[in-house]
Amino acid sequence: MAHPTEDILAAALALPEGERLKIASELLASVGEPHDDAWDAAWLEELERREQAVRDGGSEGTPWSEVRARVLARLGAG
Repeated sequence: MAHPTEDILAAALALPEGERLKIASELLASVGEPHDDAWDAAWLEELERREQAVRDGGSEGTPWSEVRARVLARLGAG
């Protein structure tokens, strides 16, 4: 018997990156807490701080593959 979730995931992963990002954003928004403007502002400020650190040469960032592996390991899914 097919697993609908796996079928949907496989179809989504076959989409272009922009479409995948749109789906990911919508899915996250559908399970999130009620909207909090203060949290959004703080998060955007942190993102801008990190972006500036990369631009200034103070941080090289971490490749997505490494970040993903750490997250999956923490979740016990990796």
